[in-house]
Amino acid sequence: MRGASLTFLAVVAAAIAAPLPRALPTPVSTATAKTYLSQLTVAVDSNSPAYVRSAFKAWDIISGKCDTRKTVLIRDGTNVVTNSACTATSGNWVSPYDGIPTTTASNLDIDHVVPLKEAWVSGARDWTAAQREAFANDLTRPQLVAVTHSANQSKGDKDVAKWVPPLASYVCTYVRAWVTVKHYYSLTIDSAEKTALTDYLANC
Repeated sequence: MRGASLTFLAVVAAAIAAPLPRALPTPVSTATAKTYLSQLTVAVDSNSPAYVRSAFKAWDIISGKCDTRKTVLIRDGTNVVTNSACTATSGNWVSPYDGIPTTTASNLDIDHVVPLKEAWVSGARDWTAAQREAFANDLTRPQLVAVTHSANQSKGDKDVAKWVPPLASYVCTYVRAWVTVKHYYSLTIDSAEKTALTDYLANC
């Protein structure tokens, strides 16, 4: 009985130590997204100098032992229990890209809505290391989301002209999030990307 009590107290202590879950940031409305889209600069993507993943530092420590990845998993799940290392040991998640549920945190990746390479070729190559780190760990904009490995791998570093979530009901949210992030960081869009964004937003 004493051992069970100690285990319970350990779980409670870990829960208190972990950051409070926060709601996934909401992207701007469709109307605002259309306005933001009209303000984005259209330019040809440039990968010179060539993109390297190490140019974007992730994951940062957010609170205690909770880094950005662990914080997103806590935020995006329900009934999430963490251990003393802030690792989610149980919980319930639904990947918004494909609607697939899971109770195992290791089944999930943390996706950058605007991929790091996409950010690089559309302006981040000219940022400071600190600016790129802030982008890679942004919990304020709708830029980070817990999704299935398969959805994340299918997307890769594709922009919206080449990939949107397979779950049709989430496409508008995804596109609005994309525009929200690109606008906030003053990233450019290429012509195919603008056409795709325009078409998707027209149907939102």
